[in-house]
Amino acid sequence: MRISFNNIKPIAKNIGLTVLGTVILAIGTAVFIIPFDLVCGGMSGLAIVINHIVQTLPIDLIITVLTWSLFFIGFLVLGKNFALQTLVSAIVYPPAISILTKFTDPAFLGGILYLKGTTHPDIAVMVAAIFGGALVGTGCSLTFLGGGSTGGMDIIAFTICKIFKRSKSSVVIFILDATVIVFGLLVIKDLVVTLLGIISAFVSALVIDKIFVGGSKALIAQIVSNESEEINRQIIEKLKRTTSFIDVTGGYSGEPKKMLMVSFTMRQYNDLKNIINQTDKNAFVTVHRAHEINGQGWTR
Repeated sequence: MRISFNNIKPIAKNIGLTVLGTVILAIGTAVFIIPFDLVCGGMSGLAIVINHIVQTLPIDLIITVLTWSLFFIGFLVLGKNFALQTLVSAIVYPPAISILTKFTDPAFLGGILYLKGTTHPDIAVMVAAIFGGALVGTGCSLTFLGGGSTGGMDIIAFTICKIFKRSKSSVVIFILDATVIVFGLLVIKDLVVTLLGIISAFVSALVIDKIFVGGSKALIAQIVSNESEEINRQIIEKLKRTTSFIDVTGGYSGEPKKMLMVSFTMRQYNDLKNIINQTDKNAFVTVHRAHEINGQGWTR
């Protein structure tokens, strides 16, 4: 197969977004979340809990072991496609955490990133919770926009959903995060820090909601293309989404055309763009947020 610049460019862009997102995620975690033991769920929260139980293990080593352990679980249970989505983050995240945790040392640049040594210690932990959550949310959003995945506890959730078919991934993820937070409270024994960890998680979720989907959880695309039949076939096969054909007439040309309409999740946005770009680069596409979608495959 002939490889051209047009084929490489979107791949390079997606990898770049995933790397940038993973680094920003690591900054939020290493500089703000970890130093204050802000257990806000997820893999970082689990690592903090384990670090308090087994204090001889450095937290960056715990995160490295968790990252690759979960990656291989995902590869074995969820398949190579899911593993490929998390591979870039799995490679970048652990070393980024290891490097950035050293930046929080009081001796680094005069302790500029050592927030615990600030002259405003009373508000430092609150600032860490807000900025840490914002950076984590930004990092996750950029990773998702690059078509990647941060993996982590999501892998456990998806594995559980694969075993128990009736389970919803969102519910399972919530239960896992809540369990980590409860364990954090029992181990660290600081209610204020636990509540700030929850606030950090909410900030992260809000940032993801605004950056990645602008407040909506589902999208609708309207596609006008001369290759609408082929685009339709790939959407059904690859995205597992049903579509609708609508007869339209070009306002300028007066020619009859077929408009394809499809509802899809935010995680499928990048895949849909790839399908359209590879099939018909001249397709006219409109994407807008859906306030609510009801029916099979969606909320009832």
